[in-house]
Amino acid sequence: MSVVALVASSFLPRVGGVEEHVHRLAPRLQDLGHEVVIWTVDRGDAPVTLPGITVRHLPTPLPAANARSAARFAWEGPRALAAWVRAARADRPDVLHVQCFGPNGTWATAMSRLLGIPLVVGAHGETFMDADRVFETSVVQRRALRYALGHAAAVTACSAYAAEDLARFGQDPAGVDVVLNGVDPDEPAAPEPGWLPARYVLGTGRLVRIKGFDLLLRAFATAGLDDELRLVVAGAGPERDALHALAAELGVADRVVLPGSLPRDQVVTVMRRAEALVVPSRVEAFGIVVLEGLRAGVPVVATARGGVVEIVTDGVDALVVDPEDQRALAVALRRAVVDPALRERLATAGPRTAALFTWERVARLDDAVYRRLPARRRR
Repeated sequence: MSVVALVASSFLPRVGGVEEHVHRLAPRLQDLGHEVVIWTVDRGDAPVTLPGITVRHLPTPLPAANARSAARFAWEGPRALAAWVRAARADRPDVLHVQCFGPNGTWATAMSRLLGIPLVVGAHGETFMDADRVFETSVVQRRALRYALGHAAAVTACSAYAAEDLARFGQDPAGVDVVLNGVDPDEPAAPEPGWLPARYVLGTGRLVRIKGFDLLLRAFATAGLDDELRLVVAGAGPERDALHALAAELGVADRVVLPGSLPRDQVVTVMRRAEALVVPSRVEAFGIVVLEGLRAGVPVVATARGGVVEIVTDGVDALVVDPEDQRALAVALRRAVVDPALRERLATAGPRTAALFTWERVARLDDAVYRRLPARRRR
């Protein structure tokens, strides 16, 4: 049995792809005989308790090219180092598996070098999907990722698309283990919320530009759908006010519902009741939400940009479209709502596709990676 530290850029109670990945993966790795600990970036969140799994929130200060930042790092850095060393001494991990490279990845790389622990870098599309474009603006993070990839004993990615983008940082995509994400087939559902419209199309995710909800609003406004049909865009983020303003500009403000972030069990319920799920991302590394829509047995309209095309086949289990093509997106949305034969075909094929993507499969693939790693060189 080995001790695996999943070193995550973010974790519960926050929501998102990497949080869901780590939350679902950890117990499956335990089922395979590993002891699992979760180390995540300290963002001031309340500690989360998971059965049989230690969760540690660790500080991750980074230096920057100015005197004030350097002085702050000189003060915070030694304390952070002490916290990471304490965690390593307490948990004694045999592998550090970075989940979405950020400051967590920089510190995990340092611990790998300092303590001789094999490092696995796991890419989740952060190099092109980060809302703050950190890998475009931060020299420190670009250099840190390049160094980590060069030092890593193995590299994983959530899609071939995400693996290919690592070439910009010196990583040969052919040397990356592609470990596609999964979905829980039996995720519990909540009672229907009182605000839920009778009929609606659903989009869900963080309200940031890259998720393309402005493109969905424009398509919804021009798709010629029944006036009684609503658009529900569930999620929180900095684009919320802009989406409200755009809905008013397009004349559909009275047909658009922005309920904010929903609990996981409520997302399950709201998705099952939708006329269709639309994933209009300008780019998507994988798109766990696509699997959730397939699992729910609702028609899915999904972006053609990124790793989603590695999951679904256009016209078979989903409609795949370039979301930047407003007319094409509107036509696909209309077909998903009004074409009964297509709706039945997609609703039948979707769950079959989702059933192929289990978290048990993800754990087995990661386990195979860990078995190839060199033994920890204890220092």
